[in-house]
Amino acid sequence: MAELSDLPSLLPPKASRLSKSKFLSGLQCHKRLYLEVHHPSLATKPDATTQAMFDMGTEVGELARSRFPGGSLVTAGYRQSEAALEQTAALVQDLAVPAIFEGAFLHDGVLIRADVLERVLTEDGQFCGWRLIEVKSSTKVKDVHLEDLAVQSEVILGAGLTLASVCLMHINTGYLYRNGVIDLIELFTIQDLSDAVAQRRAVVPRRLAEMNRMLVQTEPPAVEPDRHCHTPYDCPFWEHCTKDKPARWIHYLPGSKQVVDHLTQQGVTTIDEIPAGAKLSPVQRRVKENVEWVSPKLGPVLRAVQYPVHHLDFETVMLPVPRFLETRPYQALPVQWSNHIEQATGELHHDEFLHKNLNDPRKVLAESLLESLGSKGSICVYSPYEKSVIEQLAEALPALRTALRALVQRIWDLHPIVRDHYYHPLFKGSYSLKEVLPALIPSLGYHDLAIKEGGHAASEYYRMVFVETDWVERVAIEEALLRYCARDTLAMVELRRALMEKAQRSSETGEVG
Repeated sequence: MAELSDLPSLLPPKASRLSKSKFLSGLQCHKRLYLEVHHPSLATKPDATTQAMFDMGTEVGELARSRFPGGSLVTAGYRQSEAALEQTAALVQDLAVPAIFEGAFLHDGVLIRADVLERVLTEDGQFCGWRLIEVKSSTKVKDVHLEDLAVQSEVILGAGLTLASVCLMHINTGYLYRNGVIDLIELFTIQDLSDAVAQRRAVVPRRLAEMNRMLVQTEPPAVEPDRHCHTPYDCPFWEHCTKDKPARWIHYLPGSKQVVDHLTQQGVTTIDEIPAGAKLSPVQRRVKENVEWVSPKLGPVLRAVQYPVHHLDFETVMLPVPRFLETRPYQALPVQWSNHIEQATGELHHDEFLHKNLNDPRKVLAESLLESLGSKGSICVYSPYEKSVIEQLAEALPALRTALRALVQRIWDLHPIVRDHYYHPLFKGSYSLKEVLPALIPSLGYHDLAIKEGGHAASEYYRMVFVETDWVERVAIEEALLRYCARDTLAMVELRRALMEKAQRSSETGEVG
């Protein structure tokens, strides 16, 4: 197999140089890489949740630099490659610099930026190489991290540097924040992955050569969309690559992808072509049948609810760097709740809470929650999440533990009721509230809201409390958060009512209306 150095005419132009991110894209799918290089406008822009994850990673990376006092940052931007290379070269030669952040290196047409490159000295102060450290906001080592470090180390070694070790630095969820300054040594775990990365690095030149040969073709490679489109990350070209697929494409079948693979191997291309004897899960069977279905048990199950019915939804934030006493990285902290209370007469009342200060939200939130929920009535939720949040609050707040634990006994989860007793073709196999709601109550969706899903709500809350300084913008975010959380609980009210109508109609006519 030819190396990159043997293929100078096949190297992409400077503007299309490969990077570590493009290398990882190429490992996932050559078509993805081709489109990123030649047709980036075809990509779907990151949604609010994905963008928030990117921003979180940037924040963690910046904090990680404090772990290496005296380090120097290469300030040239990612589009200023020549300046970045020059700054990095100067820092490498400066023996007074103990660590380089965002160092730029170029080898065989591949440009990378290294999060941390730490100068390693012997006990007597002699230089013996560099420690390459990739910083991730994740909580463990993943396979894609090894590939990331493999291409970085290949380029750095090719640029003439000596690597003493190759490491991954990630968040340690076992760290418990006590008070005062964050202990960066405890917050971050650094794992030496030199041996595992060396095995991956051995095949990097061959893979890069293959990618560069592919990139000079006039058309993208013919790669069919499949499960690789979502591993290790969702491909931004999914919508582009599937735009011509039929509405009942076999890959839209929910559940086990092994079932989809098996059917695909049999030549099945649409859900309607699935053979009658195929082994399918109950949900997959509903999707195949594609008809509305009402269980005869739906009515009795719904009538088991006790009034007043509280419809509860939490919004939480998961901070990679803990800010409150006795909390851990990524611990789910409730900051908001909504409660629509329905009386037996049908009368509806709404309570809500949103914590807007920099202090710990848990005690004041729990106290307001207990007051709203009282001691009577079912607490309707649409996932096990609310139960786990209340249980965590009970553990964190000893004085309120008994009262909070009493709430758990009243929880009535609507999700398994819908899943086990009702199906509508518009669900398309998903029992997410975002899919169920428009199928049963088309007029009550999320399209008119500034915030449309929980990940976006969490990122906007973080921005409102910890970032935003403009009070007008803070008020706008507050209003958007309140509207979104209230919509979730109102949705449960209307969903219960719609399901009860379905159950009554089915009982009266013996048919689905």
